[in-house]
Amino acid sequence: MSVFAAVQMTSGPEVAANLATVGPLIDRAAEQGAAVVLLPENFNFIGRRDIDKRDVAETLGDGPTQAFLAAAAQRHGITIIAGTQPLRSEAADGRVTNSTLVYDRSGQCIARYDKIHLFDVDVPGKPGETYRESSHVAPGSAVVTVDTPLGRVGLSVCYDMRFPELYRRLVSAGAEILVMPAAFTVPTGRAHWETLLRARAIENLSYVFAAAQSGVHPNGRETYGDTIAIDPWGRVLKRLPRGNGVVTAHVDLEELRRIRAEFPALTNRVLGA
Repeated sequence: MSVFAAVQMTSGPEVAANLATVGPLIDRAAEQGAAVVLLPENFNFIGRRDIDKRDVAETLGDGPTQAFLAAAAQRHGITIIAGTQPLRSEAADGRVTNSTLVYDRSGQCIARYDKIHLFDVDVPGKPGETYRESSHVAPGSAVVTVDTPLGRVGLSVCYDMRFPELYRRLVSAGAEILVMPAAFTVPTGRAHWETLLRARAIENLSYVFAAAQSGVHPNGRETYGDTIAIDPWGRVLKRLPRGNGVVTAHVDLEELRRIRAEFPALTNRVLGA
């Protein structure tokens, strides 16, 4: 199997309800032959208040969301890159981490990435639309890649995509596929979403899969959607502009390696990693 799937959904403040929504979408991806399934940022919880994520945060290795993910991966024999969920951290002030967990085909958790770049932004052109992710989330620091049945994946989340130096480090660590689960705002999504994602694919000669939150959430915020798959030449393979659903695309590592060999931008690097 060479199919990679990315899930789009509209999460709310009830963990059980979100898992009930994402479960059939994982099932659909598996039915469509996916070997790897990517979930969006905050797939299991978007609270009415930012502080609410502290109340639902799980301890690594324990909790209903992690048990659900392990069971789904094992049942279908697939790898699940589980968007993000809040996990308890060692921060003295009680902040959580916004964490991606990766489960292999046996249901074992094989990787964790804590979002490095936190979204502390006053949205341009939207007075009063302010985000301070760092108020309740502690940033990560480790750059993480993980081997999957479809190739080595570089992990990142949403706002990370604006920092190209992260992706250079991921590619230097062997990444062939870059994933970006996200909950993008509508103004920034309309302006920059596709441009940033295609740029990360082109400059790193890598597949890019971005799984998005989409629509109006119970807290009143609206996310942009447009879950998308992009090939190493920057071509959009598939997309889902709005609503719940699944995007699938084939990963061809022989084609990726041919492109990298024939257009050696990565080997011609001079500055940095």
